[in-house]
Amino acid sequence: MNGIEWVRAELLDSAEEEYRKFHQSLVPGLSTMLGVRMPKCREIAKKIAKQDWTAFLESADDGCYEELMLQGLVIGYAKMTLEQRTLQLECFVPKINNWAVCDCSCSTFKFMKQEPDYWLAFLKKYLDSGKEFEVRFAVVSLMDHFMEEKYLALQFEQYERIYSAESVPYYIQMAVAWAVSVCFVHFPKQTEEFLRRNTLDVFTHNKAIQKIRESYRVSKETKEELLKLKR
Repeated sequence: MNGIEWVRAELLDSAEEEYRKFHQSLVPGLSTMLGVRMPKCREIAKKIAKQDWTAFLESADDGCYEELMLQGLVIGYAKMTLEQRTLQLECFVPKINNWAVCDCSCSTFKFMKQEPDYWLAFLKKYLDSGKEFEVRFAVVSLMDHFMEEKYLALQFEQYERIYSAESVPYYIQMAVAWAVSVCFVHFPKQTEEFLRRNTLDVFTHNKAIQKIRESYRVSKETKEELLKLKR
C-alpha cells in the first residue's frame, strides 16, 4: 500500500472498541474516534516522519481524531527546516478541536527549546487569538518547553493578559490552572506570589490550587497553607 493507505490500515488494525468508548468519554463531542492508544499513534507517527511526511500531512483526514493527532505528532517528529515547521504549525493549530490532540501534540514539539526566542514570538499570536484551542496550544507549549525561571515572569504576564478578557473558555481555564500548578512545583515562592495577586478568575485560581495540592511533589504542610489562598 502506498501513500496514506498504509497509515489508515494500521490505524484500523490497532483500533480497540472498548478503548474507543473509554477515551471518547474523556474527549466529549467527538464521533470520529477509532480507539487507537497513544503509544501506537506515536509509533505510527515516527514511521511517517521517516518517510514522505509531506504527502501524509497533505492528505490526512482532519475529521478523523487519530489522523488529526498524527498530524501534530508528525510535525514534532519529522526533520524539517524552521520555515517548514512554521508553515505546518500554522496549518495545524487552527484545526485543533479538543484537549487531547492539543496536549499530546504540544508535548512532542521539543524543537521549541532549540530556538526559544523564535518560538516564543510564534506562540504570542496564539496567546492573543482568543480562540479556545489556539490559546490552549500556546499555554501548554509554554508549560512544556519554557518551564525555566527566566521565562516565569513572561508566563505569568501572559496568563494575566488572557484573563483581561471578559470571559475565558473552559479548556483555557483548565490549561492555565495546570500550567500554574507546574510552575508552583518548580518555583513555589514566585508562583505563590503570583497567586496572591488574584489576577485569575475564581475558577482557575482555585483549580490551580487544587492541582498543586494533588501533586506528590508538594509537602503536606505546603498543601495546608495553600488552602488559605482559596477564594
